[in-house]
Amino acid sequence: MDKTRCGWCKNDPLYMAYHDTEWGVPVFADDKLFEFLILETFQAGLSWITILRKRENFKKAFDDFDYKKIANYTEAKFEELLLDAGIIRNRLKIKATISNAVAFMEVQQEFGSFSNYIWGFTKGKPIKNKWKTLSELPATTELSDVISKDLKKRGFKFVGPTVIYAHMQATGMTNDHVTDCFRYDEVS
Repeated sequence: MDKTRCGWCKNDPLYMAYHDTEWGVPVFADDKLFEFLILETFQAGLSWITILRKRENFKKAFDDFDYKKIANYTEAKFEELLLDAGIIRNRLKIKATISNAVAFMEVQQEFGSFSNYIWGFTKGKPIKNKWKTLSELPATTELSDVISKDLKKRGFKFVGPTVIYAHMQATGMTNDHVTDCFRYDEVS
């Protein structure tokens, strides 16, 4: 019997696997939160499937998303990344990834972890929405606006409200599976 899924994953096996195992599952580990933040910033203006298809390339190019290493990237490493056809070679997004790694560690120092900081906006619990159709899902919310402004104030780049809302969805801060999706009750 086929499972009912959110319509955005269509019949693409990669999309379906991501939807079924990752999307909307609460993430509290800093390394994973950083990975999603980086992937979401690269996704800005592109489709998520494009990023998913290049995810392993990003992982390799950015040292397994090790923010401590990324924060110390040299100009030579930056230039190397610009030549890497396996990733999105956007100069501003690559620069933002490096500066975001620095800002990420500053947040960790202030709050004990990035997880404490980001989940503090939801009091440590996922927001469980009750969308019946994909057309009801917003691109941004008041909360994503607040988080975006705070991140920008802390020096983060490419973290507009739409990117942040996508990050919230991906990391389970908000459960935006539609109510008839089999994952709706499983993730939170």
